[in-house]
Amino acid sequence: MCSIIGFSGKEIAAPIIVKGLKRMEYRGYDSVGVATESDNRIELKKGTGKVSEVNSKVQLDNMPGKVGIGHTRWATHGKVTEENAHPHPSNSGKIAIVHNGIIENFEELKKQLENEGYNFKSETDSEIIANLLQKNYELTKNVKDTIMKTVSEIKGHYAFVAIFENGQLAAARFHEPLIVGVGKDNIFLSSDVLGFIEYTDYAIYLKSKNFVILDKGELQVFDYDGENTKYEITKVSKEFGDAYKGDYAHFTLKEIYEQPETILKAGGKTADAIEKTVDYIRHAKNVYITGSGTSYNSALIAKQILSKYAKIKTEPIISSELQFSPDILEENSILIAISQSGESADVLDAVRIAKKANCKIIAIVNLLTSSLARKADVVMGMNCGPEIGVAATKSFTSQLVILYKIVQKLSNDKITINFEKFSESILKTLENPSKIQQIAKELKDISDIYVLGRGINYPIAIEAALKLKELTYIHAEGIPGGELKHGPLALMDSDVFVIIINPNDSTYEDTLTSAREIKARGAKIIGVSDIQSDVYDYWIEIPKVGEVLYPISEIIPIQLLSYYAALEKETDPDYPRNLAKSVTVK
Repeated sequence: MCSIIGFSGKEIAAPIIVKGLKRMEYRGYDSVGVATESDNRIELKKGTGKVSEVNSKVQLDNMPGKVGIGHTRWATHGKVTEENAHPHPSNSGKIAIVHNGIIENFEELKKQLENEGYNFKSETDSEIIANLLQKNYELTKNVKDTIMKTVSEIKGHYAFVAIFENGQLAAARFHEPLIVGVGKDNIFLSSDVLGFIEYTDYAIYLKSKNFVILDKGELQVFDYDGENTKYEITKVSKEFGDAYKGDYAHFTLKEIYEQPETILKAGGKTADAIEKTVDYIRHAKNVYITGSGTSYNSALIAKQILSKYAKIKTEPIISSELQFSPDILEENSILIAISQSGESADVLDAVRIAKKANCKIIAIVNLLTSSLARKADVVMGMNCGPEIGVAATKSFTSQLVILYKIVQKLSNDKITINFEKFSESILKTLENPSKIQQIAKELKDISDIYVLGRGINYPIAIEAALKLKELTYIHAEGIPGGELKHGPLALMDSDVFVIIINPNDSTYEDTLTSAREIKARGAKIIGVSDIQSDVYDYWIEIPKVGEVLYPISEIIPIQLLSYYAALEKETDPDYPRNLAKSVTVK
């Protein structure tokens, strides 16, 4: 979602804020803005577009003052316009805010404020916070009382940072992430550690219903009742500061090519947690597994491998759907929650529901200091470093590796996986992408792609379709092979491409038959297989591996295909339109 940042220190704020916003841009990139305080006056600049674009137009990084706030937006309320960009000033101009989240009662509050003479320039729910703060500050003449009164009036999930004309910063958090970065001479308020990791690796992870006041370098943390609250300063892993493209054209490409290394690291620092997870699963009444987007596709694969290799029934649940059927969760069960960021609103809501049902929570997450990690009984780290590309690549394969390690233990090592050898095979797939690049050129003007798979390969068909949608904006759909004649065959003609996920496993012959049926209707066939066939118009070769490992072998070349097809269609693979990396609002 949106990224927010606040800074107070001994250095000029604007360049530091702009740099932090660039590092967090994957959270939202519709518009950007900065507000700073200098000589008891707030200066504000903003515009639509990415950070570098807006900065080149209005020189965001050339603003005076050593205190400031900044924001990159992912639009929820209101179109992508300069008026709707953050920061939002109050009517008096003496307060400005940046906000992440959704204010559920903003219409009611807006009417109330309009009746009291306040004017609104934007369509956003965020602007009401600025004017509420002004109203309450004029009433209380005190920042602490102002924040307490304001948060008592707003409903929803949110995090905001406010700057006052006297140079004070204040911030509040309710469910949405907000982190304090503590440096020697500088203090940050940020939605993400990437906002400040270049300057300090010490952080305070604020609890929900906490607010902070920052004045002349002094930090105070309160709960919503106004009581001082204890906090812990945590040292953040520096690997999360390594968010540079290096020689790669895009983060997405870099992260695809990191996978031979990241599949070796997955779960490596949390081996004890894997053992504990295995014990929990063995003694659980039921096993549920949840995630959103790519993480849910991992859950679908988990169902397959837990059933086949460990004889354990698992029920995958889309995180956003659990609220509509919470009674399916039985007590004394476990919920495995998968999330790259650990801040996805729907996943956290699913965890809340599961805890209420007296379930144990197992987290598979990349950031071990995230909200999900702190709510879980057991935490397993993906350990794949920062993933900046909005479309998940290396985090997906890291999730699968952790699931494989769990299943290996549950099967009493009846299945053995040589991850070092497997990593080498993946490296060979990536060494020469020329054939994939040529296929990508064929997709430039295609409007529909279908991806077909069976068994354990069907979730990969879904994930492949998701990658194509995210990166190329081509309509793509994953199809279970056995359902081809139950509707999808009607869509097959000379105008479509079909990707056939067809490794040499138990599904091979049936899937090849489906490919021939599709070919007979004139569609172009891209075969993803370790065996060549004359039915394929184009062949993407994958290495010969054990059946359990085929999902990773299959998805990596399709990630590459999606990336290169994005380049052909002149879309930005790092920042797909309308999407954000971490969906922290429902």
